[in-house]
Amino acid sequence: MFPSLLLYSSHNRCEYIHRQWIVERALQHPTNKTILYLPMSVAPYYQESSWETFRWYFERFKQFGLNAIPFYWSESLRKQDVDLLFDYLANYEVIILGGGSSPLGMHRYKDIGQTFYGDANLFGRALYERQKNGKLTIGFSAGASQLCEFLAHIVLHDGEDSYGFGIAKNLVITAHHEWGKETEVYQLAKKLPRCMAFGLPNDSGLAIDQGYLPSGKIWQLIEFILDYSWEVPEDAWHIRTKQGMKIEHFYCDGRHWAFNNGDKIVRVMSADQQYRQAWILQGGMIREYWSQQQSPYQSIEDILANQ
Repeated sequence: MFPSLLLYSSHNRCEYIHRQWIVERALQHPTNKTILYLPMSVAPYYQESSWETFRWYFERFKQFGLNAIPFYWSESLRKQDVDLLFDYLANYEVIILGGGSSPLGMHRYKDIGQTFYGDANLFGRALYERQKNGKLTIGFSAGASQLCEFLAHIVLHDGEDSYGFGIAKNLVITAHHEWGKETEVYQLAKKLPRCMAFGLPNDSGLAIDQGYLPSGKIWQLIEFILDYSWEVPEDAWHIRTKQGMKIEHFYCDGRHWAFNNGDKIVRVMSADQQYRQAWILQGGMIREYWSQQQSPYQSIEDILANQ
């Protein structure tokens, strides 16, 4: 799988997600071994410390040509600074929308476009272009929520302006999910029936690719990632995957499903949302999502060829 999106939740820089899904994606490019980190969802004085939680890990790969840098938001940004940011967005192989407050980050991303170009949606369109061009856009924690259709925290508290960038079509997630918060995922599924709702525990993620079929329908492939690689004993309490938690999912009717590492979902949706079908690939079996019964389809290619 060569995803265009990665939504994930982690306590620290767990090796499997950060090495195999992030760093290696940048390193495999022959010349453009670049990662851009955007800590714009935290207060200005926390941006540097947010970057430091990633910098130490990326420094390990400088010897292989990795060039990882941050870009900080400030009230004194100049037009030439923002021009450079949009150049990074267009050309860097990997970008990471960092954690913090998802509404705060959304406000800043939109404000940059509005203030300097008169277009509050410019940043979001730059992310869409990245996806079309096959580059990897990552959302960590709050950043993962921002890449979805809706911001989970705002939806759960009935707030206004709950829309995310919608790059991850018809998805909504909660990050740092843990036992006792299952109701949050169910409430999201119930309030947003056209979206699939997932609870991502530390350390886990969704690798996503999507596009258009010849029929005009939208296809989406989601691969589930569970990471058990972090070995610092004092952090063990925070790593829910190592304690046995899977990626949790609720249907809008209250049914529950849990996903393991390597499981997949294939979705096919019409642009008007009148057609929505999905299939679960788990344990060597393909199940029809709604009925949960075994499907006659034999592969992902078989599914998509018949849509």
